[in-house]
Amino acid sequence: MGECLKLVSHKLCPYVQRAVIALTEKGASFERIDIDLAHKPDWFVRLSPLGKTPVLLVGDTAVFESAVILEYLEETRDKPLHPADALRRAEHRAWIEFGSAVLNDIAGLYAAPDEAVFKAKAAQLEARFARLEARSMAAPWFDGAGFSLVDAVFGPVFRYFDVFDTIGDFGILAGKPKLARWREALAARSSVRSAVGADYPALLRDFLERRGSYLSRLQARAAA
Repeated sequence: MGECLKLVSHKLCPYVQRAVIALTEKGASFERIDIDLAHKPDWFVRLSPLGKTPVLLVGDTAVFESAVILEYLEETRDKPLHPADALRRAEHRAWIEFGSAVLNDIAGLYAAPDEAVFKAKAAQLEARFARLEARSMAAPWFDGAGFSLVDAVFGPVFRYFDVFDTIGDFGILAGKPKLARWREALAARSSVRSAVGADYPALLRDFLERRGSYLSRLQARAAA
């Protein structure tokens, strides 16, 4: 494929990371263009009907929404990251949606205004991860030996906890040995590591600080 690929990105966006991981795994050449979503350039507003990242520019055509981008890459690039079997492929797509639900729960966690809401969100996340622990094989990837798009989706999910763990032990991932093994394998994967810059942890801490949430206060206490 000879199209010029440009990925419009935000440095903290986990949905962008999915696309970067998939592009990297497939060996696709692309240019990454980081923007500030708090001050969206006019050209980006014209490109993105939903005003969100990522947007994949394929020549002059803008493809938006990470799930659509992943499917486009599956259809047009070598090195498939979906299973060949239709039923397993459908199951993987369902777990990708589950990953998006987990990201929404994480957003609820870091936005929680007080301890009660925070604990409720943490309990909800713990239940989500318990379901994931029951299904994942972590041998070493989600469904066994082959790296898949589900793995690309959960790499950014676990990355949040690299910072959360420096703030406190919230019990969300406790007692889940398969997830611990899977998280370690993802953290060591080149495509997952390179999906963010070296400044990612500092940027995330700054983002959390500016939320003014319960987690923001816990972070300030941990850093004191």
